[in-house]
Amino acid sequence: MPAGRGGKPREVANPAAGSAAESITERVLREAHSLYVHPGHGKKGGCEKVGWNPLFWGGGRKKARDCVELISPPPLNFHPGLVSIGARLSLSLLPPRRKVTVMVMGNHSAGKSSFINWYVEEHIQRTGVAIETQGFTFITSGKKRESLTGNATLHLYPHFQALQNFKGIPEYLSTEICTSKQKLFPLITFLDTPGLVDGDMKYPFDVEGSLIWFGQLCDLILVFFDPMGQALCKRTLNIVEKLNESHGDKLHFYLSKADEAGAEGDRQRVLMQIVQELCKRPGLNKCGFDMPTIYIPNSNKPSRCINQIEDVCRTIEKTISQTVQHTLNALERDCHLINEATERLLEEDTEARNSNFRACFRGALLGVVGCLLPIFLLLSLMFGTTFARQLWTIVLGEEQSQALELYVHPVASIWSLVPEEHTLTVFFGLLFLSVVLLLLASYTFKTKPTLTKKQKRQLEDRRDYVVDVVLEKKVDN
Repeated sequence: MPAGRGGKPREVANPAAGSAAESITERVLREAHSLYVHPGHGKKGGCEKVGWNPLFWGGGRKKARDCVELISPPPLNFHPGLVSIGARLSLSLLPPRRKVTVMVMGNHSAGKSSFINWYVEEHIQRTGVAIETQGFTFITSGKKRESLTGNATLHLYPHFQALQNFKGIPEYLSTEICTSKQKLFPLITFLDTPGLVDGDMKYPFDVEGSLIWFGQLCDLILVFFDPMGQALCKRTLNIVEKLNESHGDKLHFYLSKADEAGAEGDRQRVLMQIVQELCKRPGLNKCGFDMPTIYIPNSNKPSRCINQIEDVCRTIEKTISQTVQHTLNALERDCHLINEATERLLEEDTEARNSNFRACFRGALLGVVGCLLPIFLLLSLMFGTTFARQLWTIVLGEEQSQALELYVHPVASIWSLVPEEHTLTVFFGLLFLSVVLLLLASYTFKTKPTLTKKQKRQLEDRRDYVVDVVLEKKVDN
């Protein structure tokens, strides 16, 4: 297990490096991540008033302080991160990671921990002939030296939360945080893995399944082969073969501890044996198979063996550059997704409003007809029958009855078309029709939900923020 856990904090090997300036690549990854998870400002107010965004522009503390003065009090059009904006549009957006994850795997005593210590230029991981790394250890850069255990590690790396489903894994997870700024370490999270051996060696967890699962999420996989007897470990070869099926572009093979392989002829024989064993596997039988020889430089132990350890550094640097480009491409793609989803939602809202207008018109028309029929029936009952005319003559007299008949003559004339023997049938039929029309009007009046003016304005503001601020800055640069 990594040293330093539960003991005194170890001194930093390069304290002066902690004050190094943040690199452009590191700032791009950090700011791209913050665009997803942290709130931002729109075009009006905030840093955009001076045309400054730390993701794409220089500046420094003075300019940042000037920008802070411009946004006090806070602007009105304050926008959440892209993840929150996407969630409100039923889009599941994943924030990009701020660092590249590099998994180092291989057989027992292959020099995995030694390589990480060399790259970081601090003694973080224990090294030795015995199996020192028994679990999975994340080594990352931070502001102060710390050691974290399983639950804290899962909290620090939420995208690895699924590891809780692996029996025994959380107890063997740890994180080592150091302040080193050497090489490109501030942009890297190393994953040191258990040494793999054959035989009766049993692990307290599913080491094959967990390594394959980690390989899916890591950006780069370095496979170290030890020339001192364990290079042809079948467990290592089996895992490598499974990883190669879907993540072959991430795999890079190295003959570690090449200075201990004896003379040049012995070293070439070891390389040939390893390459032949790898090429026996159908998925690993590649044209132009490359396996550089590497070892940790030691001024007290010079060696004539060619050391290609800098090739590992260049591979990591290339992966970081690709990750930055992938991050920016993902940012552009997600901005387009948000824009399209917003446009689609606004179009659906417009269609819903038009549909509601048509529904209201039809409902009003049916309702008016349904209400007029009972009125017609009432007037017909009061003035259209012979009995009703005789009753009004007795009540109002002959002259007033004739005057009233002039006004209700249209109703009486229509009702007179109905034969006397069918009067009740027509009456109840029209009454039933009126009820049906009123029910249809009630059903037709059901409208689709629409956005309020406030919701529509918020959608448009967030769309403009994503397209005019986030996307335009990315395109310009």
